[in-house]
Amino acid sequence: MFTRLLIATDGSELANKAVKAGLELAKNLNAQVAILTVTEPWLGLVNTDLNAINFSIEGYEKATKEEAARLLSKVRDEAISLGVDCGTLHVNGYPADAIIETAETTACDLIVMGSHGRRGIARLLLGSQAAKVVTLSSVPVLICR
Repeated sequence: MFTRLLIATDGSELANKAVKAGLELAKNLNAQVAILTVTEPWLGLVNTDLNAINFSIEGYEKATKEEAARLLSKVRDEAISLGVDCGTLHVNGYPADAIIETAETTACDLIVMGSHGRRGIARLLLGSQAAKVVTLSSVPVLICR
């Protein structure tokens, strides 16, 4: 049925549930897995009147690369322990767009990701990357809660 899964994670507790579910599914299907984490674009806030603390883009990029490497290494180890063929990807961009684009460019036939399941005003205010992926993706999406 599915031969190549894209599992998206941000390292949160909810995303970890999706990782576990995705890896178990891949094991049962004998499918390959691509694990993806996305770093959102750096936005510097500069307020010269208040002498706000400024973070350099280089510092941000270094920190996000290190965090992504740590996160992906942990997930790769988990996949290996289950005997799942696994590759990892770290992409810079907006999460929903990056997930959809990566699934298409890596020929994945299922996206696995977590969702908080927010409704009403919370969804309006906080948005939902999962809802955007489900709405815009041509690749099937499995949402884990």
